[in-house]
Amino acid sequence: MEGEARRMGSRRVRRAAAGLLLVVLASASSGVSGEAKAPPVLHFAGADYLHRWSKAGQHEFTPKGQEDLDHWKDMVTLDVHDQVRDGDQLAAVATAVVARYQAAGKILKTDSKPRTPAHPAEHFAAAVLVDPRFLEAAFARFALVEGRGVVAVYSHRVYGSKAGPEMAAWMDQHGAESERVLMAWAGTPPLDELRDLK
Repeated sequence: MEGEARRMGSRRVRRAAAGLLLVVLASASSGVSGEAKAPPVLHFAGADYLHRWSKAGQHEFTPKGQEDLDHWKDMVTLDVHDQVRDGDQLAAVATAVVARYQAAGKILKTDSKPRTPAHPAEHFAAAVLVDPRFLEAAFARFALVEGRGVVAVYSHRVYGSKAGPEMAAWMDQHGAESERVLMAWAGTPPLDELRDLK
């Protein structure tokens, strides 16, 4: 009788262990783990941009070696406007951003691509923003992504009180290409991935 009880207890332990093993194997095969998913890496203009900071729908990415958010040279910012659902609302966001750029520097160009049966309207703005510590070239694209308004901004900074000539030379060499690359860029990650960023 005691031996039978021992055998039955041993069977229960083996069944429980087998069940636990099945759960572990199922989790491993479905990709479920306790580890957080790595943030997306943006591929822009031939460089990889790594996630640095997110808050209230705004997400900042800089290349390797530019981790210091007080002294970066190149940045891609994705600003998700969940409340923006149509072309009129997107145009209103573009108008507001252009006004802020104008107050902070000089507008270089604005443009709009009209809506077509295949694509909603998009807008573009380029500006040089002025700060006592630097000049910043900002190229902004306004588009609907997954039915939400997204502003994708590529920025380049030149530091120092005499940054003007260097920024002018950079714009001559890279300005038109930066606009072309941004307006053709299709690298926005799924919006669910952006919402998960901290």
